[in-house]
Amino acid sequence: MSTYSSPPKQPKSTFKKIKRILIFLVIAAIYIWTFLGIEIDWGRAFERMANNFDRVIPKLFNPDWTATSEVALKIWETVLIAFAGSLMAAILAIPLGFLAAQNMTRSKILTAIGKWILSAVRAFPDIILAILFVVAVGPNAFAGVLAIAIGSTGMLGKLYSEVIESIDMKVIEAMEANGANKIQILFYGVMPQIIPEFLSYAIYRFEVDIRASSILGIVGAGGIGTMIIFASSNRNWNEMGLILLAIIIVVTIIDFISARIRRKIV
Repeated sequence: MSTYSSPPKQPKSTFKKIKRILIFLVIAAIYIWTFLGIEIDWGRAFERMANNFDRVIPKLFNPDWTATSEVALKIWETVLIAFAGSLMAAILAIPLGFLAAQNMTRSKILTAIGKWILSAVRAFPDIILAILFVVAVGPNAFAGVLAIAIGSTGMLGKLYSEVIESIDMKVIEAMEANGANKIQILFYGVMPQIIPEFLSYAIYRFEVDIRASSILGIVGAGGIGTMIIFASSNRNWNEMGLILLAIIIVVTIIDFISARIRRKIV
């Protein structure tokens, strides 16, 4: 009866061991330097946390149900802000995605311009965009929609461009060889390959925007964030507990529904 033995393990390189140790020491030194530079009175911080824990946490788990109708109205407004912003972003990102795709423009200059525009848009956090639009159009839900739309356009445009660059170019070449024009190639060669992933990314971004729109009201951009800032300012932790519960329920439901939709699309 023949027996089989596993191949001998290759000895670990001494250089790799030293490299890993050095990387660990550098990361540890960065963390230590960071915490020492913050200048936090850890004793006072833990003391305040212990005092607030007994005072705040029990109230968060005892929601104020009398504010249910107002919270429901604001959470619905939050969902609408996220939906409108995501829809605008999904549309605006399409031309930018084509512009940033190397295999579509076939021009390094145009591709670089498209990628630069998308990078510049992604550089601004949603909360900063919300502040700018609150100043521009006033403290209302429309400012939140614009902030979500512009913020999501950068990320969706980047994802769209990567999808476009990964399509099967043999289909395009075959259509060109048979005399198809640009419009026919777009609708019959490109779009069927990219639409499923475009929809999947747009739905996923809607999930992200639900979370983002929950805090935009803190700066006056509408949604449940407005109630969060009022509840925290008034130390109304019972109402804050109801708001957090509503956010958790809505986000969980939307995540579940969108996950099922994306599985069927892709």
